[in-house]
Amino acid sequence: MAKFTKEDIISKVKEANVKFIRLQFTDLLGIIKNVEIPVSQLEKALDNKIMFDGSSIEGFVRIEESDMLLYPDYDSFVIFPWTAEKGKVARMICDIHKPDGTPFLGDPRNVLKAQLEEMKKLGFTAFNIGPEPEFFLFKMDEEGKPTMELNDSGGYFDLAPTDLGENCRRDIVLELEEMGFEIEASHHEVAPGQHEIDFKYADAVKTCDNIQTFKLVVKTIARKHNLHATFMPKPLFGVNGSGMHSNMSLFKGSENAFYDESSKDGLSDTAKAFIAGVLKHARAFTAITNPTVNSFKRLVPGYEAPSYVAWSLSNRSALVRIPASRGLSTRIEVRSVDPATNPYLGMAAILAAGLAGVREGLTPPDPVDRSIYVMDEDERERLGIKDLPADLKEALAVFNADPVMTSALGEHTVSHFNEAKQIEWDMFRTQVHPWERDQYLELY
Repeated sequence: MAKFTKEDIISKVKEANVKFIRLQFTDLLGIIKNVEIPVSQLEKALDNKIMFDGSSIEGFVRIEESDMLLYPDYDSFVIFPWTAEKGKVARMICDIHKPDGTPFLGDPRNVLKAQLEEMKKLGFTAFNIGPEPEFFLFKMDEEGKPTMELNDSGGYFDLAPTDLGENCRRDIVLELEEMGFEIEASHHEVAPGQHEIDFKYADAVKTCDNIQTFKLVVKTIARKHNLHATFMPKPLFGVNGSGMHSNMSLFKGSENAFYDESSKDGLSDTAKAFIAGVLKHARAFTAITNPTVNSFKRLVPGYEAPSYVAWSLSNRSALVRIPASRGLSTRIEVRSVDPATNPYLGMAAILAAGLAGVREGLTPPDPVDRSIYVMDEDERERLGIKDLPADLKEALAVFNADPVMTSALGEHTVSHFNEAKQIEWDMFRTQVHPWERDQYLELY
């Protein structure tokens, strides 16, 4: 990870003839926001003196307390390669601070940083995450609006000509690499029009920054191919939805705290306590890691997305899977997360769940090494396997009843998140959907 000083950034801007700087941050719902300034205002920005109206941003503050300051993270400085033709644009990701200079606790990035401080109190030095975000590519119409027409009929690991998204995907990879990403894999996913690009793990804040940058690049480059990229969890019925499997591990210095070579399965007591915490609070953090009405259309049996709370060393129907690598690569994979999550809040919630397990010295139940999809309800009950929430309303209720989750996100975030999601649920609940007309209009 690059380490930049104020002088480094000023020098890079001059050398590259950058014309504009985007000061980027993320709102409560995970949507990227930015303030663009001319390069003449760069030093002011680097001195944390750029102010914006927080009352206009979803989930931030009321109008009577609107002023907020942008504190750019120098190490997030990058020049957008695709802007070279019309005057280069660079960006820095910012933390949000109040006018008195203290961190604003409603800023998702600050919420994650607060959980990382809790992690350090337990003696850990890093929480590393490797995400696997999936997305769909749809064709756009003459007016530049997305259609429901896919641009290919490919399947898992297919090649052109079946995978017509290959050129777009390759251009996305090239842009990401130019911006400093280390791309590990790029391929067509299971569903037609569905793709996955995996990039190297990093510490939690850097990874969440990368996820947000990744989404921006994917959407920008797809548009250049007259395609619309969507991270909507389940845009099509009857095929797999898009997930964002999240591989994670705790470190103490250079040692992976999840690895124990003397253990039969290579997992340390810390890893198992962390898994137990994740399983205990999984139903509660689902409101954060799967935060939309649509998210729950993906969490159903039969499409590789987990819908039950269990763990396994190999079984992909379980919520937590343990990839085969050991040593420094020992990690757990949380498979329920989808790419609509606000990554800062989603990773903070999972970390809080795992740390609660470590603090309490929890032991996970036995791993489940056969497909949970083929089990009936009685068998799942015998094994103590619980269902994930069935919809957003249930997820919110479970979330609000879990003090570990609500404490981790903080009073400000919880109250504003609940308000936004209750509005979303009510809009969905009162809307008349096409399925209802198809089902009932003639019948009744």
